[in-house]
Amino acid sequence: DHRDKAQVRVWRRPGRAVDRATAEHLFEVINAREAVLRRLIRRCAYLKYVEARLGDRTLYADEILRDGFCLNMIDTPLCPLKVVTNLQEAVWDADIVINGLPSTETREVFGEIGRYWKERINPPIIISLAKGIEASLDPMPRIITPTQMIANATGVPLENILYLGGPNIASEIYNKEYANARICGSEKWRKPLSKFLRQPHFIVWDNSDLITHEVMGGLKNIYAIGAGMVAALTNESATSKAVYFSLCTSEMIYITHLLAEEPERLSGPLLADTYVTLLKGRNAWYGHKLAKAELTLEMGDSIKGKGTIQGCLCSQCIL
Repeated sequence: DHRDKAQVRVWRRPGRAVDRATAEHLFEVINAREAVLRRLIRRCAYLKYVEARLGDRTLYADEILRDGFCLNMIDTPLCPLKVVTNLQEAVWDADIVINGLPSTETREVFGEIGRYWKERINPPIIISLAKGIEASLDPMPRIITPTQMIANATGVPLENILYLGGPNIASEIYNKEYANARICGSEKWRKPLSKFLRQPHFIVWDNSDLITHEVMGGLKNIYAIGAGMVAALTNESATSKAVYFSLCTSEMIYITHLLAEEPERLSGPLLADTYVTLLKGRNAWYGHKLAKAELTLEMGDSIKGKGTIQGCLCSQCIL
């Protein structure tokens, strides 16, 4: 099994401090899980969490990630990870690079990565999780997706760049609950990668329609904010939510015909990804809170404990 031979490095920007309240909550999570507690004690890492809880020490996001704690998933401890804060170290000899950056930062970071890859003979495979698009007027009005941003920034051929989307929820994948995903791109790589990623609890589909799935991956986040608002404003009316979903799918069908002359039909996994995001996820949560006046637009698109609300700025323009 090739998975046992894979070496994984995670890049995280250094310097982001964990606030006192989060450190206190993290301490509670650690002590509630015996296996995690024992692991930290064996690694002589437990004391720093005690000190952080007391306010005698500052923890940093990259530091706790090495111990298996993600700021956006504090209640779901991960396995210890090899975390690097130097971008060149993370990517220079990587065979497969997974892009988990927001689309707003993809171009800038991969522009830097492209400089490190100038001497590479064989281009890497890139799997992008980013959702969202840029608008361009030069040389003609068009949209630019994250995979195209990466290709333009690095010179890696587009056949080596794929998009991976849901339907899934991150914490459910980690807990080995039933989840799906779809990998889109050239047949050369999507077939072997879907087989490589597949697990008994994690079913991976593949699709050739890269651009449509990538664009819809961004749109569903905007729809999810609206779904949360509809749920809050109609007192969880099943009919209202069903009508809203039907309007979303109608618009998705219309947009696919704008993207391609002969578009493929919207596939089951793509529709399921849209539906699960409308049902559960940080964007639906954000819309629900927004409709209840428990958040304000001035708070921006980065929410403590939730991370970046993708599609937040687009939905503000619509509102």
